Amino acid sequence: MEEQGHHRWVVGEGVNLGSIGAPSQAGRRYEDLADLSLAARMEEVPDAAHDPDARIKAMAQDGVEAEMVYSTIGTRIFTSSIGGELMSACFRAMNDWTADFASASPRKLAGSALINVEKVGNAVEELQRCVNLGLKAAAIPTYPSDDAPYRLSKYEPLWTAAESLNLPLSMHAGSERPGPGRLSFGDFAMPEQKAGDAAFRSTYHYWAMRSVADMVFAGVFQRHPDLRLAVVEHDVGWVPHFIRRMDMTYSEHNYVTEIHFDNGALPSDFIRRNVYFTFMEDPVFVPLLSFVGADRVMWGSDYPHRESTWPRSREVLTRVLHDLSDKDRKLMTYTNAADLYGLG
Repeated sequence: MEEQGHHRWVVGEGVNLGSIGAPSQAGRRYEDLADLSLAARMEEVPDAAHDPDARIKAMAQDGVEAEMVYSTIGTRIFTSSIGGELMSACFRAMNDWTADFASASPRKLAGSALINVEKVGNAVEELQRCVNLGLKAAAIPTYPSDDAPYRLSKYEPLWTAAESLNLPLSMHAGSERPGPGRLSFGDFAMPEQKAGDAAFRSTYHYWAMRSVADMVFAGVFQRHPDLRLAVVEHDVGWVPHFIRRMDMTYSEHNYVTEIHFDNGALPSDFIRRNVYFTFMEDPVFVPLLSFVGADRVMWGSDYPHRESTWPRSREVLTRVLHDLSDKDRKLMTYTNAADLYGLG
């Protein structure tokens, strides 16, 4: 819809999904920071945001060989009041579009599905359909709800299906379902939400920690050794401390003594085997990389968003990773993503 000369995404009965500007201004940060804005019009969105041929040209300009494509506006639906069949219908439409987009160059473009997990049986059906469409991953909400966290047994068919289909799941930044402490992307451009927006963006990896810890301590990765999960766009600097806290909780705190993993395993063992994390230009994790493992870290440019490293990604990576070995740099910028998503 048009509002004060700018465009915003709206679904259903006036559910606001936020602005056009922020997701479509890649490269402007290097030109004029004052030119960045939440507000924009559709005609300002670069062709590479929706045209696969233009996308491949933009990738080449940035020195990117292949990429996993996530939906921006589709992901925002997770944060909204939309649920039930309307959410599922929106996601089916988006999944069809993403599959068509990625099919233009399967060696360079991999698409991620969006999955409504409210009804797990329907979620499993959509996983299978998306695999048949050729999609290479599936995004679930980073945090589903206080009433239905991922530690519950209701999700067991979802973990089983993703494992048997060899389909990596992902928790993308800004995909928490509504609830206390979470913001809808539709609220981000509102003047009264500026401080809350900044605070939320600075701390939303908290919700990823909650969900990953729920899965670890509920034994999800023990029961499903081949299940793979990517925690996307939350950066990595917080992960070493998170891993240490889980190990300490498991080993030293009496209130979890009824949780016992097989063969002396620790929570960190499941993280290092089953979970991947992505960064864009986070230097904090580099000296602590051994706690996570170079084989569990992936880089992403976040194109075409305003914070994207495009078109200077190689310059950014040289600066952030300069103290690491060639082997580790290749793992994080090529091999891990290629192996996880079948790219290249």
